[in-house]
Amino acid sequence: MPTAREWAVASAAATRARNREIAESLGLSHRTVENHLAAVYRKLGVSGRDELREVVTAAAIA
Repeated sequence: MPTAREWAVASAAATRARNREIAESLGLSHRTVENHLAAVYRKLGVSGRDELREVVTAAAIA
């Protein structure tokens, strides 16, 4: 299961925000956002933002 910070990055990525935009809005480095997304993809078993968006949307509804 993703950490709270990873989930925040994933939620922002699901809105089609770019990594640099996510980094600026959350006060993180661009590289940290990339690392968090890689961890989220691995933990959730997704391979891209489209799949990630589906998972985030489903979790928000549940």
